Amino acid sequence: MALLLYTACRREDVVRLGTQHVRDGRIRYRQAKNEHRNPVDLDIPVHPDLRAVIDATPSDHLTFITTAFGRPFTAAGFGNRFRQWCNEAGLPHCSAHGLRKAAAARLAERGATAHEIMAITGHRSLEEVERYTRAARQGKLADAGMAKFKARTDTVPPD
Repeated sequence: MALLLYTACRREDVVRLGTQHVRDGRIRYRQAKNEHRNPVDLDIPVHPDLRAVIDATPSDHLTFITTAFGRPFTAAGFGNRFRQWCNEAGLPHCSAHGLRKAAAARLAERGATAHEIMAITGHRSLEEVERYTRAARQGKLADAGMAKFKARTDTVPPD
């Protein structure tokens, strides 16, 4: 869960991540989506909470996440297993992709720009990031807009 939440990566990427992708406090990897046609290389800082999880989870595998048999997950297998974990936890509305959206929304709520979010998620279009974060930023944007409205001192009384 921490890998998904603190990297905002897709399930096909999270199953490929391992210690070889972490160096100098950063996670560096190439996204699986379009990796042969139009690759996106990401280089993001390791969040301290993720670092703590990685350090507390020793592994002798090339991937952080493995099956009960010690083998790497496929993207589909991980998605199915994550669905089971969510259901067992009483969270049938949650999914691996939902954590990707949640990471983007959390960044937006904390004031990250669309370009900053794109640098973490690997999205290529502003439209896609805005679709992910529209609801998250709405309240903050409304607060900021209303503060400007209230701050206006040259108001004209209504007729």
